[in-house]
Amino acid sequence: MEAGVARVQSSRHRPPVSPGVLDRAGAHVTLQSARLTLLADGAPDDAALVGRLLRIAQLRLAEQHDNGEFVFTVTGEARPGGGWNLRRAGTSLRYGAITALGLLRLPEPDQRTVLGGMTAEDLVGQLAKGIDEISGLGDTALVCWAAAECGHPDTGHALRRLAALDQPERPVDVVSAAWVVSALAAARLLADVEQHLAAARRRLLAARGPAVYPHTTGPATPWYRGHVGSFADQVYPIQALARLHRSADDPEALAVAGSVAGAICAAQGAGGQWWWHYDSRSGAVVEGYPVYSVHQHAMGPMALLDLADAGGDGHLDSIRRGLRWLEDPPEAAGSAGPVQLVLDDPPITWRKVARGDHRKVVRGLRAASTRIVPGARIAALDRVYPPDVVDHECRPYELGWLLYTWLS
Repeated sequence: MEAGVARVQSSRHRPPVSPGVLDRAGAHVTLQSARLTLLADGAPDDAALVGRLLRIAQLRLAEQHDNGEFVFTVTGEARPGGGWNLRRAGTSLRYGAITALGLLRLPEPDQRTVLGGMTAEDLVGQLAKGIDEISGLGDTALVCWAAAECGHPDTGHALRRLAALDQPERPVDVVSAAWVVSALAAARLLADVEQHLAAARRRLLAARGPAVYPHTTGPATPWYRGHVGSFADQVYPIQALARLHRSADDPEALAVAGSVAGAICAAQGAGGQWWWHYDSRSGAVVEGYPVYSVHQHAMGPMALLDLADAGGDGHLDSIRRGLRWLEDPPEAAGSAGPVQLVLDDPPITWRKVARGDHRKVVRGLRAASTRIVPGARIAALDRVYPPDVVDHECRPYELGWLLYTWLS
C-alpha cells in the first residue's frame, strides 16, 4: 500500500465548533464574511463545518510553512495505539502562491501567526522577487494574481514576465489558461493588460468542448483521452470567466461559465460528490474517482460562489451537498465504520477517497471506452476496484483555496 494511504475503516468525530471561530492567544475571534453568512442562513450545521475547516486550515498551514516556503505535502501514518505520525515532504512554489491568495483574506495578526511573523503580502513579495526564475505559465499566473490582489509594487514586473511566457497560439493546459485570465482580470485596475487579456479570453472561450472543458487548449493529449477534462478543468474556467465578467461587462463569458457550472452540477453525485473526469462533448462523467476533499470544501464552492457574485446561479444547494459529503461519505458503507476525513487532533483534512487502483487502470479504460462509445461504463470495474481507500495526505493549496473561498 502506498505511503499515506489506508483502507476506509475509521470512525467519525465532530466536536461542536462555531462558524469561523479561532482561538488567538486565548481569546476567541470570529471570522465573518458574506459567504459564511449565506451558508449559515437556514443551515447552521453547514456553516459550523466550514468554521471548523477554517480553524483547521490555519493550524495546519502554520505547520506546513517554513521561512516563506510551503511543503509539497504532509502524509499521515496511523499509530498502532491511536493517533497519527505526520511526515512533511518537498516544497512547492505553486502551493505557496495559492496559499498566499488564501492568507490575504485573513486579518493580519492571523497571517503573522501562520507565517511566523511574516504577512501574506511579505510572502507574495518573496514569490514575486523570484518571478524571472519561474518557467511555468500557471505558476507565473498565480504569482501575478496574488500580487495584483494585494497591489504589490512588483505586480508590473510580474505581469511582464507572464506576457513573455504566454504564447496564445501554443496549446497549454486549461487550468493554466484559466489562471492567466483570473490574474489579468485581477490586475485590470493596476496595469494596462487589455491586449494580453483579450488574447487569453479568446483562448479560454475557444477551448471549451460542446459541453464542458477538455484538459488542454489544443490537440496535445493522447487520442484516447483528448475528450476528457477533470473537475479542475471545469472550476477554474468557471471562476475565471465569472471574474472576467465582474471586472468588465462580458455576457458571453458569464454565459459560458454558467453553462459549464450547470453541467457539473447536473452530474453531481447523489452523495454530493464532485466527480473527477468528464466527457467534454456531453458533460457526462467518464470516471468519478478519486473524490477530493478540496473539491468539496473549496474548489467547487469557490467557482460557484464567484459565479453568483458575477450575477449567475451559485447553485447553493449543490455547494451544501458537496460539503456534507465530507462528514458522511457513502463510499464508506459496509466498511468497519464511517470514514473520517476531517480531524481536529491532529488538525488536518485528508486528501481524497479513491479506488485501490495505483496503476490508474479504471481511468485509462474508461477514457478509451468513452472515446469510442460515449457513455460506456464497463461496470465490472466498480466491483474489481471499489472506492474504499482514503489517501491520508494533505497539501497546503487545499487549505489556501479553502480560506480564499469562504473569506472572500
